[in-house]
Amino acid sequence: MPQRSTAILLHISSLPGPYGSGDMGGGFPFIDFLVKAGVRCWQFLPTGPTSGTFGFSPYMGFSACAGNPLFISPALMVASGFLEEGDLEGLQTSSPYTADFSYADVVRQPLFVKAYRQLSGERQREFVTFCAAEKDWLDEYALFMALKEKFDNAAWNCWPPAIARRDGKELALFCEKNEDAVEFQKFCQYLFFAQWHQLQDYARQKGVLLFGDIPIYVSHDSSDVWANQGCFDLDPKSGAPRNVAGVPPDYFSATGQRWGNPLYLWQQQTKANAAVYRWWRKRFQVLSSMLDMVRIDHFRAFESYWVIPAQEKTAVKGKWHKGPGSAFFAEMADVVKDLVIVAEDLGMLTPAVEKLRADLGFPGMKVLQFAFDSDAANNYLPHNLTDPNCLIYTGTHDNDTSVGWFFDPEVSQRTRERMLRYANSDGSAVHLDFIRLALSSTATMAVLPMQDLLGFGSDCRMNTPATVEGNWLWRCAPHYLSDEVAAFLRKENEFYGRTFFAEKEEEDA
Repeated sequence: MPQRSTAILLHISSLPGPYGSGDMGGGFPFIDFLVKAGVRCWQFLPTGPTSGTFGFSPYMGFSACAGNPLFISPALMVASGFLEEGDLEGLQTSSPYTADFSYADVVRQPLFVKAYRQLSGERQREFVTFCAAEKDWLDEYALFMALKEKFDNAAWNCWPPAIARRDGKELALFCEKNEDAVEFQKFCQYLFFAQWHQLQDYARQKGVLLFGDIPIYVSHDSSDVWANQGCFDLDPKSGAPRNVAGVPPDYFSATGQRWGNPLYLWQQQTKANAAVYRWWRKRFQVLSSMLDMVRIDHFRAFESYWVIPAQEKTAVKGKWHKGPGSAFFAEMADVVKDLVIVAEDLGMLTPAVEKLRADLGFPGMKVLQFAFDSDAANNYLPHNLTDPNCLIYTGTHDNDTSVGWFFDPEVSQRTRERMLRYANSDGSAVHLDFIRLALSSTATMAVLPMQDLLGFGSDCRMNTPATVEGNWLWRCAPHYLSDEVAAFLRKENEFYGRTFFAEKEEEDA
């Protein structure tokens, strides 16, 4: 992990952009903003394809390896020669403050179709090369998405039984009759990864690290589960999960969180366990080609995971089962050697979970919003960070903004008073208090959600755990990425010894 640095947390969908959602075209000016601000790292949420069924949550995608087509930039398609300037004429722009994922899809799909129909020459050869290089995950994903379109977007276990069970003859017949639909899905992924690697190259040129996020679990209605049914705890007849993932009651919810994801067959017969490991290797190989750092969401499940019977409506009635532990990461060592892995180790942890993270050497997370609701022994207080190998967050995508947190009526007056005393603050600029506490800490990396840098309130919150509606919608309008904001953060980074780019610019001069 880079020494004493700062990251900004801003999802791709929250970037500025004219067509419903932020996309990779907005990533280039954002990287420029980070350089001006002296910020070393850009953190974002999972980048997989999402579904309106789950409110477009990036944690419930159709694939662990594929990219979200909504993040493909029409402007970059023009710049790269896939489209002409005139192809974008007449397209209506959308609100710069709120994502409209349905509109983002409506705008992009005809553009993808047009680019696909006129693909030829060198682009066609690049496409064929991409398909061959990524076939281990791409073939199944493209087939899965074509089948979903064929069957009116129904979940895979509601498809005709032979298709749901992956009967070889039936799948071959479908591919023969729907070759173009399958190839089109591959083409959309070709576009995504072509743009991603453009953005990645630009970040490397500027010295900015890309910091991604993966949920430990995947959606039941995904190509991963459909194509690898023997890896998951599913009912053999219905294909539905027998038990599902979640966490018991905690800080976020009195009834826990019932996520509904199927569970891995970690501890089953050797054949199933080996298949799970092969799938994870494939996943890490794709991530290693895209990212410099990755946060594993719900890391504690590698030590022990909460098992909820599928018929339960909440997460209260569950049991802990033993996870694969350090043996799993030993098996993955060669495919993650170029990745910095960050363990999301929040919530109720046991000494065994903490030991696993420490033994693996993975940096953990500290969240300042959790620091003031108990006494001076609180592990999230900056003066209690005895191990600098950690990342300190003012808040995460699952928290309210720092301003929103401070004025939340559910936050006790005593907690607010402790925070103000600790920061020696009058409360007039709480977001700046949180930022300075994070930057001044001994944590190797300080992570600031963009909303906290801008001092925004609860209306700009990214996600409220255990809810479905109204999440993932906030967007950063272009004028927020101002030189004044960048200059402020650069001065703060310089003061607290976190500016990477000062030395780099002297070398370049």
